[in-house]
Amino acid sequence: MLITAGRVLTGSGTYVEDGAVRIEGGSITAVGPRAQVADHSGTQEMDLAFPDATLMPGLIDSHVHLVFDGSAEVLAAFSESSDEQLLQDMRRRAEQLLSSGVTTVRDLGDRNGLTFRLQEEISRGAVPGPRIVAAGTPLTTPGGHCYFLGGEVSGEAAVRDLVQRNVAAGAKAIKVMASGGGLTKDGPKSWQSQFSADELRALVEEAHQAGVPVAAHAHSADGISAVVDAGVDTIEHCTWMTEDGFGLRPDVLKKIVEQGIAVCPAVGPHWQMAARVFGEERTATLFGQVRQMAEAGVRFIAGTDAGVQRTGFDGSLAGALGFYAHVGMPNAKVIDMATSEAAAALGLGSTTGTIAPGYRADLLLVDGDPLADLAALKEVRAVWASGRRHEPNAAE
Repeated sequence: MLITAGRVLTGSGTYVEDGAVRIEGGSITAVGPRAQVADHSGTQEMDLAFPDATLMPGLIDSHVHLVFDGSAEVLAAFSESSDEQLLQDMRRRAEQLLSSGVTTVRDLGDRNGLTFRLQEEISRGAVPGPRIVAAGTPLTTPGGHCYFLGGEVSGEAAVRDLVQRNVAAGAKAIKVMASGGGLTKDGPKSWQSQFSADELRALVEEAHQAGVPVAAHAHSADGISAVVDAGVDTIEHCTWMTEDGFGLRPDVLKKIVEQGIAVCPAVGPHWQMAARVFGEERTATLFGQVRQMAEAGVRFIAGTDAGVQRTGFDGSLAGALGFYAHVGMPNAKVIDMATSEAAAALGLGSTTGTIAPGYRADLLLVDGDPLADLAALKEVRAVWASGRRHEPNAAE
């Protein structure tokens, strides 16, 4: 199959004008100017023929929770649903993600291995959805953040045991709740840390021995420092909270950059309303910290925390990316955060996130020019996941 478009995004901020991509099976076999790539022998040509269309890598949302519904009362809906009902709802959410141009997600916490079941269904083509990098049960302390997902552990032996069980179940990431969080009203506060330094080191060691990266939920400044010292691979949220407010630590920030730890702020699509929720001063501090981290050279990846309160799965990532442009990042860098940089952080840098021969045919066709205006990412015309075309309106 030959796909043609007015522009093909082949690298960081690099277009091939009047470009073409050839797909065989689920992989990309050729990319370049249409005149060079076109070869009609044995190839069914599909000329998309949109004069202002852009073909680009499929988007990657590096932080979702498919088990949650994104409503105002997430936990009520979650606790009242059986596993089978949750799984049915998760199928619908996966299709919404795919319809919005997201071809890969990292799911950072579910119940009873439901995401593994959904991942298997998508992999064999039984249901439509993005590729899922699943963490399974997130590790937390007794009564800690998201304890209701079943991952309460205490002590190094218990930590290692749950990591091993997650990996055996198929986890391609390990999630640790290194601080409290807002979703768990009866747990530790967001600025409070969870786990000892020894427990965190044991967790990272066990995961890395299995070849699996570690994603750390960390709002607290102390928690961020602890997970950096433990050697995690990504930090989720990274808001530098203290009991009195916020306190970004330049020495810890320097370690994050030097160790190449990726940061996923997990900004949702309603970021423009932050001041109404947190107040002008607090919001300015939060936004300023992201700007400061970017200027220091932190590797950012895009994720939305889809599934938590008022954050759905239908177009959330495209809506969230405008935040990064707002704090001063170039559009090309923002797109990298949601494609090639995210793929690298998820351990998929050699298989997706880029349009190049040998990569998975995870593609997104949008109207307009996203390098000029990120809003073009909302104008989805077609999506391919591993070479399979998905109709954008199929989930409606």
